[in-house]
Amino acid sequence: MRKQVVLYKKLSPALMTRLQERADVIVIDEPNRDGLARLRAALPHAHGLLGASIKLDAGLLDLAPHLEAVSSVSVGIDNYDLEYLDQRGILLTNTPDVLTETTADTGFALILATARRVVELANLVRNGQWTSNLGPLHFGCDVHGKTLGIIGMGRIGEALAQRGHFGFGMPVVYHSHSPKPAVEKRFNAGYRTLDDLLKEADFICLTLPLTAETEGMIGTEQFALMRPQSIFINISRGKVVDEAALISALQNNQIRAAGLDVFEREPLDPTSPLLTLNNVVATPHMGSATHETREAMARCAVENLISALAGERPANLVNPEAWRKTDSDHKP
Repeated sequence: MRKQVVLYKKLSPALMTRLQERADVIVIDEPNRDGLARLRAALPHAHGLLGASIKLDAGLLDLAPHLEAVSSVSVGIDNYDLEYLDQRGILLTNTPDVLTETTADTGFALILATARRVVELANLVRNGQWTSNLGPLHFGCDVHGKTLGIIGMGRIGEALAQRGHFGFGMPVVYHSHSPKPAVEKRFNAGYRTLDDLLKEADFICLTLPLTAETEGMIGTEQFALMRPQSIFINISRGKVVDEAALISALQNNQIRAAGLDVFEREPLDPTSPLLTLNNVVATPHMGSATHETREAMARCAVENLISALAGERPANLVNPEAWRKTDSDHKP
């Protein structure tokens, strides 16, 4: 019997063909709107799910008694209850590596845009307000040679460090669960406590996942440790930051500027105070949004799901405990 896959992410024709060769595919359009009812109706027959941006909680997945695997077209796994998936032996896969470089590109774009006030000054030209040579009122700050502070030295953090250290001659300091000697050697980087990094870095960049430990990690106390010339960059998850505290820090000139690709609630409310501040560059969670990277992520997700449904351990398994349970259940 062919397995049934519920797809709630648009695939290219080539990837759709690849998936349909191995399973029967039910396509759900716009699952966050009217399609949610169709998703719920399809779950009782599903062996696999493939998509992103939907919170799959126990209440939803209880409707899928035959579910074997969930393939997320993302790196972040905060939309999934790992304890529940482990308990049921449902494999969860994600798509690391393929978006590392392009997300780091986005992070550095925000560094440059905030430091040099690119959006603000481009709008000045667009609005016909460039009537004389720029004076100090519109000056930005240099990036080269400034201290780059990275909170969360994973794949994306390392890619950001590479751009800063080798491309812009930036001293690199970082904070993570533990020191990383290989990173320190490669980038001549220094490990810091979180408080020390906040006090020292000119650019403070978040590249860590959203977990119970990191939610709300950056708030009023942390912004108070930053210097008035500090620039804050978030390409991780919005809920790592207390957004109200960030707004206050920007309004009161506790920090120079912020470059934000993620927010507590997405899409960002058009009435958000963040959008009234000239020292904020806000982008629509576009970290991996290039044609090449999104196709690579989808390809990775398809291959992960095909492997899982074939009884093979997928390359990007998030929860090995579920695999051990599944493997044990199939042993005589």
